[in-house]
Amino acid sequence: MESKLDHLFKDKVLGHPAGLFVLFFTEMWERFSYYGMRALLVMFFTASLMDGGWGWPREHAFAIFGTYTSLVYLSTLLGGYMADKVIGFRWAVVIGALLMTLGHASMAIETPFFIYTGLTLLVFGSGFFKPNMTSIISEMYAEKPEKKDGAYTIFYMGVNAGAFLGILLCGYLGEKVGWSWGFGVAGIFMLFGLLQFWFAQNIFGDIGLKPENQIEELEDEAEENKEKLNPFSSFQLALIAISSILGLAWILNDPVSKISEGAYNLFDFSVFGLSGSNFVILLALALFILLLIIRIPKYEKIVRDRMLAVIFFAFITIFFWAIFEQAPSSLTIFARDYTQRVLEGNSAFIFKIVNSLMTIIPLSIITWVLIRLFRKTFEKYALSNIILAISFIIIWAISIWMLYTEYLKDIAEVPASWFGVLNSLFIIAFAPLFSKWWESKYNPNANMKYAIGMVLLGIGMACVAIGASDIPVGAKTASVSLIWLVLVYFFHTMGELCISPVALSYVSKLVPGRMIAMMFGIWYLAVAIGMKLAGVFGEASEGIAKTEGLSYFFWLLTAVAVGLGILSAILYPVIKKLMHGVR
Repeated sequence: MESKLDHLFKDKVLGHPAGLFVLFFTEMWERFSYYGMRALLVMFFTASLMDGGWGWPREHAFAIFGTYTSLVYLSTLLGGYMADKVIGFRWAVVIGALLMTLGHASMAIETPFFIYTGLTLLVFGSGFFKPNMTSIISEMYAEKPEKKDGAYTIFYMGVNAGAFLGILLCGYLGEKVGWSWGFGVAGIFMLFGLLQFWFAQNIFGDIGLKPENQIEELEDEAEENKEKLNPFSSFQLALIAISSILGLAWILNDPVSKISEGAYNLFDFSVFGLSGSNFVILLALALFILLLIIRIPKYEKIVRDRMLAVIFFAFITIFFWAIFEQAPSSLTIFARDYTQRVLEGNSAFIFKIVNSLMTIIPLSIITWVLIRLFRKTFEKYALSNIILAISFIIIWAISIWMLYTEYLKDIAEVPASWFGVLNSLFIIAFAPLFSKWWESKYNPNANMKYAIGMVLLGIGMACVAIGASDIPVGAKTASVSLIWLVLVYFFHTMGELCISPVALSYVSKLVPGRMIAMMFGIWYLAVAIGMKLAGVFGEASEGIAKTEGLSYFFWLLTAVAVGLGILSAILYPVIKKLMHGVR
């Protein structure tokens, strides 16, 4: 008997439905715009007025960067809820893409009103877009679970291809031509992604059109699990509301109070010797921990134990992202101000060759995939295909112009944002090897994956700490070899491949279906805290650099990462017991 999803698999590209590649290119342009803009944000805020920037202290830029990236992850809770309950996945993707297009367009104007408006639109746009692309894939492969891993692998190649091209091209345009060009090009390609998705959306059939009515199913499950359910009491809901409001107020107040130099500070008071700001965030954290202490003992033993395991992994995840996300903040500033980026002679020639190959080979592979897609879908979705073709013609034109412009110069000046492309490049190169490792008999358990990932993260930070060891205390510039930053991104990517892809997989395995949404919410909250903490760490780097030296800051992050890695390895017997057989 033919299933209602079988028609999706009639037009195949590389063994998968053509619809997967519509999502591939939509996600690719979204990641292009997100990472392209993000690579420029801190540099734009801290660049001098003479260079077209705002001339902010680095601490202010790190504060607003941390708040922005944190809110991007928190907004996915809103976007996911709206898609599940009200508008469906497909409309959520369209609304998200439209908001992000408007956000990038606003930022290209570069006035304070439009920059802040743009960041706000990007936060809500990401919230609607980010969680719902993967939801569409999940529905597409609902009846072919054996092909789902391959589908996600292809999809994440789109994610990394977009990040790679966005940082490479938006970063170059922003740094070398003008900030508006970098921000504007990010918006143009987000618009291309939106249009190609809109005009090809019929390829998905009924998938993601509207939320399915799951009330009866949930009632049946509730009946079966009556004795196991743990409904939220009014007091617990009040704790959630108060801690959420306090946390959100702190996240927003942090950059506002700093940028306005105290003129607009919601928490301009002190309690028990603590500043109002510190008191509020500690109170929010205490209320959230109180909620967990009240709720978790009420679950049956296996569910309770597995939730404790998820909370342990979430705790490690906070610090993983707090350190990993130094890349677009303190490490980008390190690249700009402390790294020898002007190359001459053979070094310049080698860099130009490497940069050309790095640009042309991935673009050629993606263009080949594009042509395969056109062969299957042009007849039915000509307009979507034409829009996609135009976007790639423009990308090729910008890339060739960039390479030719740099080729004509006697020297090679590496853009500070360029180092960010190494993460995507290393992921594309090494992800298949890690995938083979996870499928082999040598596949480490969850704790060891986290332990290896955190130690690799620490080794990366140790590299830049060694590189920065000769920078005098308080120095504003230096000329450290760029090889140290290349090593940082190599080890950090290896760490990311151990932690990031497997993290959500463990959440889905460890908690019952009825609790998935709540635990994903806690997980995204942990990521959001990590993102904000990345900004806080970045701010701290400035004070530490003035008193102890920049190398000392990176050694501190090394110690935190390696320490948590060792902790994860030591606690393996405890966490294994809590997981009750889940691997």
